[in-house]
Amino acid sequence: AAVDSVTLPGSEGELTILPRHAALMTALKPGPLTFRHGAVETDVALSGGFVEVRDNQVIILADTAERSDEIDAARAEEARRRAANMLATREGDIDAAAVIASLERATARLRVVERRRRRGGGAAPPQPRTDT
Repeated sequence: AAVDSVTLPGSEGELTILPRHAALMTALKPGPLTFRHGAVETDVALSGGFVEVRDNQVIILADTAERSDEIDAARAEEARRRAANMLATREGDIDAAAVIASLERATARLRVVERRRRRGGGAAPPQPRTDT
């Protein structure tokens, strides 16, 4: 679907892609991705991945992507709390990198849910293409 802009969590910081953007490829970190079509914004929680921009198209390859209306906020908060607790206590034999990744994913989900709440839920947006 055609959109006016895509804002995403690049590895070096947030970036916004507008029509006729220069070609680029970069890694994505966990965080919110926002599609804007007119006044309608759609938020998606990404777990990380890659983005390629070329020929006026944005191609996103992500491990997971969840629209804000698909996220269970209570479950995301519990995952965030559990990961933060594991890092704080360092009890047992934990894989710190995996726990940090889990914390980042949960935090991204919660940020997307919060953005949706601030906007009052929003209307159903145009859906991006999800070719596999």
